[in-house]
Amino acid sequence: MPFALPRLALAPVVLIGLAVLGFGATTMAPGEQPAGGMSRAEAFRRADEAAALGQKMFFDASLSASGAMSCASCHDPKHGFAAPNALPVQMGGPTLTTPGLRNVPTLTYIQVNPQFTEHFFDNEDEGDESVDGGPTGGLTWDGRVDRGSAQAKIPLLSPFEMANASAADVAGKLAKASYASEFANLYGADIFQHPAQAFEAATRALEAYEQDFRTFYPYSSKYDAYLKGLAQLTPAEAHGLALFNDPAKGNCASCHLSTPANDGTPPQFTDFGLIALGVPRNPAIPANADPAYHDLGLCGPERTDLKDHPDYCGLFLSPSLRNVALRQSFFHNGRFHSLKDVVSFYATRDSDPGRWYPKGPDGAVQKFDDLPKAYWGNINTDPPFGEKPGDKPALTDNEIDDVVTFLGTLTDGYFNPSAPIATATPR
Repeated sequence: MPFALPRLALAPVVLIGLAVLGFGATTMAPGEQPAGGMSRAEAFRRADEAAALGQKMFFDASLSASGAMSCASCHDPKHGFAAPNALPVQMGGPTLTTPGLRNVPTLTYIQVNPQFTEHFFDNEDEGDESVDGGPTGGLTWDGRVDRGSAQAKIPLLSPFEMANASAADVAGKLAKASYASEFANLYGADIFQHPAQAFEAATRALEAYEQDFRTFYPYSSKYDAYLKGLAQLTPAEAHGLALFNDPAKGNCASCHLSTPANDGTPPQFTDFGLIALGVPRNPAIPANADPAYHDLGLCGPERTDLKDHPDYCGLFLSPSLRNVALRQSFFHNGRFHSLKDVVSFYATRDSDPGRWYPKGPDGAVQKFDDLPKAYWGNINTDPPFGEKPGDKPALTDNEIDDVVTFLGTLTDGYFNPSAPIATATPR
């Protein structure tokens, strides 16, 4: 029998595809026609057209002020729709000389990110639903938007990304694009006479494209094949998985959930939470040349609605680890450039802080140098953190290597989920 995508993976395609057309799917009973008398078949056909249009826009550099930057310039398909290089931030703006502020996040496996909430309560899959998990959900490193269409507006208008001056500026570029007639056929012959509506339609088409499960969440990694019984992990991969899950060792699965949900949904390798890790300051980010500048994540400066919540300062979204081995920079500030360094940081941040943080004039280690001391209480100290300097680290060097080896099993493209199981070749 063919591999069936779980209910949770399919639902966003239905909801977003229909939302692109201006109505929601959640209000329709089985067999009921969508608003306006459109059949479901027609609605899905038009949603597919919107996704195809969004794909063209995603790779279209003419939509930027420079004429040389597209969405794909920063979200490269070959790198899990994350940055195509090891730079901590990308260069953008009208002349591609304006540096960004944060590492480019991946666009894969964000289809089930819940809406941002300050108070998340675990469901039956994760634990005690009476426990407040704190800030959770949203998109971008600080969770400040909830939908892909809202996220798409950020780079289109950001002065250090695609740098359009306004929504009307984007609409004007769309009117001159090679696919302008397709845009008008889908959204109305007079759509370009209404720039605000054209801009909104464009961002929803981008959202529709980013909900294409075949491209953005295929669940086609070796680990997915392993969960389906189609592959076996090597001894190093299996040991890495055990360390990943072990609360006394890596404890990675406490935030990056590795087991399927009760409804069969494959693991997303994130709990969608926002957490402060005390990642070292990255001097390679131009903004950090100003010692007074700090990226505080949830409480600013990019997000402004929670700037009066000091207990949120330093918190950033825990991203999915799927396709993480395809990335070249890690954490919100791109401070690390290898998975081994990332896992080593977790294992030795507190037991060997001098390995990661600079020393002051007096020779003392300046721990948590990218977060003002007033917010140090927000930094996570759950295992593998919490040791004292000189203590034995939670993971040995060989164990770190095995965790990294396991993370390599999360890269998509290992098998074809649509192929009949009988013809799949276990490896």
